Amino acid sequence: MSGWHHELRLILRSRLSMAALVLLFLLAALAVGSGLREVHAQRGTIARLGELQQKDLAALASRYAGGDAGYAAYYTFHATWDPPSDAAFLALGLRDVAPHALRVRALGLQAQLYEGETFNPELALTGRFDYSFVLIYLAPLFVIALLHDLFSGERQAGRLRVLQAMPGGTGRLWLRRAALRLLLVLAALALPLTTGAVLSGSGGAPVATALLATVAQVAFWGGLSLLVASRRWSSTAHATALVGTWVALTLALPAWANLALARAIPVGQGVDLMLTQRQNVHAAWEVPRDQTMQKFFQTHPAWKDTAPLPAKFHWKWYFAFHQLGDESVAGDVAAYRDGLEARQRWTDRLGHLLPGVGAQAVLHRVAGTDLPAQLAYLDRVADFHQQVRTFYYPFIFNERPMGRQDFADLPRFQATAAITPGSAGTLASLLAWGITALGLAALAVSRPGAGG
Repeated sequence: MSGWHHELRLILRSRLSMAALVLLFLLAALAVGSGLREVHAQRGTIARLGELQQKDLAALASRYAGGDAGYAAYYTFHATWDPPSDAAFLALGLRDVAPHALRVRALGLQAQLYEGETFNPELALTGRFDYSFVLIYLAPLFVIALLHDLFSGERQAGRLRVLQAMPGGTGRLWLRRAALRLLLVLAALALPLTTGAVLSGSGGAPVATALLATVAQVAFWGGLSLLVASRRWSSTAHATALVGTWVALTLALPAWANLALARAIPVGQGVDLMLTQRQNVHAAWEVPRDQTMQKFFQTHPAWKDTAPLPAKFHWKWYFAFHQLGDESVAGDVAAYRDGLEARQRWTDRLGHLLPGVGAQAVLHRVAGTDLPAQLAYLDRVADFHQQVRTFYYPFIFNERPMGRQDFADLPRFQATAAITPGSAGTLASLLAWGITALGLAALAVSRPGAGG
């Protein structure tokens, strides 16, 4: 233990090392705090949305109860929401760029799902400043700063030959010194993470997974830094090589892979679906009404025996061509989803090859903020929209007025946790990269004359 105490005293005396560790701790704490604050804000928005929904329903019931149900169906907005998981503070992911609350009407759904979208929902790039950002983009730089001159610093200070002449060799010394620095890096990351998990009430499994991803990421960059540091180069050359590797593995290769995926699997924007659906809806005004109704009855035969359309405007014709507008883009919607899911599968595969991408995938998965979670929310919205339309149709097609009790019986959205595939495979690959890098580094550091 005296050797460990001695190494700890050396680190405590090093202003640069202590400054790096304290700064990393503060950045991780700030990132966790930022994530917790954003999750709290999103929950507050969802709570206010529920209150507004109740007030809107009460006002609409007072105005339209006993009248034409078409007006109620047209003017009533129904709230849906995707509450953040307790672990969402780790990686906000798509929750930072995609809506986590939507208000939908009984009109065409696709135009409502994507009217606020300005880019492809699978694109999140580096994302918000949260724990995943610190772990993936910043932590490797701190590991490099602490380990790049492990040998060259002693050589430049004139102590390396003396250390190598010590009885028993210096392998254990280097390993102990490197291990202590990596453990302190882990502590600087893990303490804010576990504190945030306690404050958020996150379960043990997500926290354990996030900690394992943290260990794997630090192990990989620690092993890689030791491998480079064991070369007989200058400290500047070590730092340059490692930072170049960080740029390649963390920034360049993921960006190139994303461009390659975009070209290999072209996917339009959700806003394109919205525009196509709206164009088809607007065009329906020029189509003979009987033709529209006959087409609607082909997919909704339950209403074909209702009363024919009167000469004047009728709501059932209006809602029929909105439904046909959705059906007209069903193939485009399926192709859009297939493209997004195909890109996601290739991104998951990329996570087995690039540790940074793998760590990001693991954190987004346990946080419930990745693409599968967002698509699952949109699926729940679509199911709820179907319930809303099914509720209104008997009143509209049978020309029954809605009473106050009918307004009270309107469907209510039930938020449920998204069930997405696990991240065990990606986490296993991430750990394998970390163990391999550390193992190779241990062999390089333990050989006689390492760093000399």
